Amino acid sequence: MTEGVSYTNRLRNVKKNSHSLATAAPEVMESFEHFHQTAVATGVLDTKTKELMALAISVVKGCDDCIAHHAHDAIEAGASREELVETLGLAVLMGGGPGMIYASHAIDAVDQFFEAAG
Repeated sequence: MTEGVSYTNRLRNVKKNSHSLATAAPEVMESFEHFHQTAVATGVLDTKTKELMALAISVVKGCDDCIAHHAHDAIEAGASREELVETLGLAVLMGGGPGMIYASHAIDAVDQFFEAAG
């Protein structure tokens, strides 16, 4: 685990802050939540595949809070550590050096979430 970085706490903070934003801007956040749920719902691609894609994009975009969210949700959707690692390899390909740095954050998040799940 990266010293001092808890992706469990990061995810908790994202959820808390999103709730605060939803209170302040309910129409926007309700619309965003509906959009999010629709985008990750099983269609031609299953939810697990979509969450793996979202994790790779999170790494390439360099968004640690997004990494926490999508690593967690990919695991919840049934992704194995091996699938997550392969996804991170693709993110490194697409993100170059910065992608490698954020992929190292993401593997830390993956390991933390698997450890928390027991």
